[in-house]
Amino acid sequence: MRVMLDTNVLISAMLFPNDRMNALMLKATLQHRLVLSACIIDELLDVVGRKFPAKAEYAGTFLDRLPYELTPAPTKMDNDLFKIRDSDDYAILYSAIVGDVDLFVTGDGDFEGVEIERPVIVTPSEFLEKY
Repeated sequence: MRVMLDTNVLISAMLFPNDRMNALMLKATLQHRLVLSACIIDELLDVVGRKFPAKAEYAGTFLDRLPYELTPAPTKMDNDLFKIRDSDDYAILYSAIVGDVDLFVTGDGDFEGVEIERPVIVTPSEFLEKY
């Protein structure tokens, strides 16, 4: 399966590793095909740089060592494809759709209740339990 991890999942795995997050990253990279959007990478670098400046250099190393397929940030979007509480998250989920992703793993509650057929939106716990 093609799996996209949201920024919050990547930040948790990178900055707050534990057995659960390590298992999630291993599963996403070894048992599935990890896909990241340029939107997610940009957001990751921005958030880490602002909130964890001492770890900013590590974010680049983390991404360099992570095996993933890159899907570009969308330049044009159909803004009526789905409804989402946080409009800033629209491009991220849109890139998952355009990138032909099967699963979108996020801990962000703004994605709850988004009505789309694909990708399936799951929490990190659901990903570990079901897939």
